[in-house]
Amino acid sequence: MHHIVSIIMPSFNCERFISETIRSVILQSYNNWELIIVDDCSNDNSINIITNFIRHDDRIKLFLNDKNEGPAVSRNKAIKYASGKYIAFLDTDDLWNADKLQIQISFMSNNNLAFSYSAYETIDEDGNILKMTVIPQERLDYFSLLKENQIGCLTAVYDQVMLNKHYMPLIRKRQDYGLWLSILKATPYAYRVPGVLAKYRIRKNSVSSNKIGLLIYNFKLFNEHEKLSFIKSAYYVGWNIFRKLK
Repeated sequence: MHHIVSIIMPSFNCERFISETIRSVILQSYNNWELIIVDDCSNDNSINIITNFIRHDDRIKLFLNDKNEGPAVSRNKAIKYASGKYIAFLDTDDLWNADKLQIQISFMSNNNLAFSYSAYETIDEDGNILKMTVIPQERLDYFSLLKENQIGCLTAVYDQVMLNKHYMPLIRKRQDYGLWLSILKATPYAYRVPGVLAKYRIRKNSVSSNKIGLLIYNFKLFNEHEKLSFIKSAYYVGWNIFRKLK
């Protein structure tokens, strides 16, 4: 039984990496997918590159934002248009291993799972593999995720037939973290798929490289979005710091 997978990809000025990223989708051994790209008013060559791929593969769909609205809005639009049973996420600078979907969808289907993720390698801007491989816990629930976001966006897949569509909170950063917390209120656990299935690109000036800024966003996410008290929000930010330091 081959279920369609909808791959959610926000795009903004990503001409340097997007060809390789789209190619990593096209080369999947599991081929029943649609790639939904929402471009957030790129002013580089991104749209031409994407359009070129669409000419050769009608599983790729492109939607354009009228104004620059940020990755959360772009991802949510893509989720809205998604027709697949499974919703997967991939950013324009990350890569999937060729058997990623095959392994992950089989694992979810065979075990009747609603939400899964995997370990991933890290690469630098030039695609060289770095020493750090991120291996999350085998199983995560809402409270263990509050202590640390262990789910890499490029590895997450959820079943929208089982769970309905879940969207990203409209915050500037940590939107994916907010989405995983939302899903873990609808299903008790997320499970790690065996194997290292993707490559996460660490970029010098990326949003996620400002650690202090991210902790402030974590606090806001817990306090304003998850409606946790000031004390509880601070407690879980403390856990986040502790996990990063050890």
